[in-house]
Amino acid sequence: MDDFPSLVSCQWLAQRLGDPGIAVLDASRHLPAAGRDPRAEYEAAHIPGARFLDLASLTDPASPVPAALPTARQVAARLAALGVAPDAAIVLYDDSAIRSSARAWFALTETGRERVAILDGGLAMWRAQGLPLESGPPAPERAEPAALHAPRRVRSKADMLANLASRAEQVLDARGADRVFGTGEDPVHGGPNGRIPGSMNLPYGDLFAQDGTFRSPQELRAAFEAAGIDLDRPVVTTCGSGVTASVLLFALHLIGKSDAALYDGSWMEWSADPATPKAQGREAQGPEA
Repeated sequence: MDDFPSLVSCQWLAQRLGDPGIAVLDASRHLPAAGRDPRAEYEAAHIPGARFLDLASLTDPASPVPAALPTARQVAARLAALGVAPDAAIVLYDDSAIRSSARAWFALTETGRERVAILDGGLAMWRAQGLPLESGPPAPERAEPAALHAPRRVRSKADMLANLASRAEQVLDARGADRVFGTGEDPVHGGPNGRIPGSMNLPYGDLFAQDGTFRSPQELRAAFEAAGIDLDRPVVTTCGSGVTASVLLFALHLIGKSDAALYDGSWMEWSADPATPKAQGREAQGPEA
């Protein structure tokens, strides 16, 4: 599996269920307003052999960033506790409106985990194709922890403030246009709507076809370009809390772009600081704002 893909179809995975070299992880996570319990849903129905990642708890509580990316030690410990061997390939899936498997993909690959894929279309596509499901909690397993490293493609609030002057990295916001350019209250995280000055907008939902699978590489490239992104220059993605920004990062990965990073604090951190400059309203749209 040296050429392990980053995006796999349901049929691809169905043909490999039970392969001891592949670990399947449910990376579902939901916004509080959804009123959903990902663990309960996992235990009610999941892909056979899948383990529950519990992505919502895989954060760094010592970080000042809200719901910060986990440390390498946390990632290694969680995977070991789930019985994922250091040399195993991993397939992530979710059943979430915010496509949370992309957040798990970024957390795992940024700490050095290799051969990590996302199931295209997630659990919804798996169900739609009539593929098997099982219920119940996972069987207890344990593996040796892998040697991982700190994330590298992550930007802090200080980095983003410095970028306002240098504009060395383009900033792309994954939230809906109503939250990015609106002037009322953010309906998801509270606080004001708005954006980091100079940032552009590509709602993460625009990266998917009608059936919930990722659009073709050509269509993804066109979507980024239509949003005003120069694909020859570095990009930092942002959103409300760093989750859907990871969807943009995964899509950039699919088109071969590696000079892309995540502002993990995103709008939750930026908007909460009275000292950070903020842009609001449609008149603020564009890279020169």
